[in-house]
Amino acid sequence: MNIFLKTVLLAAYALALASLVWPLPYDAGPSVRRIVLIVLAVHGVELIAMFKHVRHYRGPLAASVLLTLLFGLLHWKPLADAKSRVALG
Repeated sequence: MNIFLKTVLLAAYALALASLVWPLPYDAGPSVRRIVLIVLAVHGVELIAMFKHVRHYRGPLAASVLLTLLFGLLHWKPLADAKSRVALG
């Protein structure tokens, strides 16, 4: 399910970028771009609120920040779950 949702998000980002170059059917470009900007803003708030989990990524912090901006909960929640499993076990 996680991979499916990430794929949907990436497709939405690609569609928003494509709408800058090519017109979408039914003049949907502005709506798609607005929705994607709202999603990115929500993920930005998530980044700030859940930074304590975002920094536990094993790779570079910049990569974790980018992944959180792109995928939000789908990126930081598994990190938080892994941290709590380590703390319990």
